[in-house]
Amino acid sequence: MAFETIILEKEEGIATITFNRPDAMNALNNRTRAEFAEAVADIAADESVKVLILTGSGKAFVAGSDIKEFNQTTPLAAHNILRLGAIVEKLEKPVIAAVNGFCLGGGCEIAMGCDIIIASEKARFGQPEINLGIIPGGGGTQRLPRLIGACRAKELIFTGDIIRADEADRIGLVNRVVPPEELMNTAREIAQKIVSKSPAALKLAKQAINKGMQTGLETGLDYEKEMYSLSLTLEDKKEGVGAFLEKRKPVFTGR
Repeated sequence: MAFETIILEKEEGIATITFNRPDAMNALNNRTRAEFAEAVADIAADESVKVLILTGSGKAFVAGSDIKEFNQTTPLAAHNILRLGAIVEKLEKPVIAAVNGFCLGGGCEIAMGCDIIIASEKARFGQPEINLGIIPGGGGTQRLPRLIGACRAKELIFTGDIIRADEADRIGLVNRVVPPEELMNTAREIAQKIVSKSPAALKLAKQAINKGMQTGLETGLDYEKEMYSLSLTLEDKKEGVGAFLEKRKPVFTGR
């Protein structure tokens, strides 16, 4: 599968998508969005892939949308544009963002759609759309308040400020910050841990968490009970319990 603006790699149960427009700071254009959606669909259908890592080439993760396409975008096209944050959020497999540099606008929205965010010390985060006279359109006004609280989210969105990785860590936007040379190894170490778990249980856990974040506590707790009860019917549950009692490592099949 050949792409022009991204790189898709698969190895030992881990897929990696690298945004690859370094001369444009990996800014999102329509081709990138289409290729990304195609790659994620391929990963969703590939049972050998258990975890997805996202990163960027050069000095950016994704530095936002390609401004050159703005003047050609009609309101209808903007309404129907692919929201990549939603695509990774809906993927029934864990997604790790390995943020290596500028993670702005649509890039920050993609990262916030991921399940885990690991940031390089060189990473920079922000929703600077206000500086162009517009607002975030890929989930920024919704996911950012849920992650860091409404007041902090409003400050970032209203000012368009760009923050350093350590500040993103302090306010709870990222899971951890690591030296640049350790970024991908850290992401892969986490991915390898996840690969060893039950794919079916991971799917149910992700669904339960995401559902709960979008509903009230009681609704979320009810949904959790449903997912927990369903997990008890899994073949992986039988294997996990059996392996624990037999003091061996489980071999999960995702069923």
